[in-house]
Amino acid sequence: MVKIRLRRVGAKGQPSYRLVVADVRSPRDGAFIATIGHYNPRTDPETVVINEDAARDWLSKGAQPTDTAARLLTKAGIIVKSKTSKEKTKS
Repeated sequence: MVKIRLRRVGAKGQPSYRLVVADVRSPRDGAFIATIGHYNPRTDPETVVINEDAARDWLSKGAQPTDTAARLLTKAGIIVKSKTSKEKTKS
């Protein structure tokens, strides 16, 4: 299975993250398939840069975002909140 998740980069005590597509069996900072963006929580406001086309492409191929990655993708407007999509399927 392929996941969209965060990969920690940066110096000790100064974390920055890359949004990557990786196999679930790979370690957090190990091998990955593609980089689709980056996230810096240390800036005010936090910096989120995501390649929207690449993210949508991987989501259409079945990549599952982790909780934090899903929050960032929702914030960027790439995916809609799951509650909204569940309401649409019930109707």
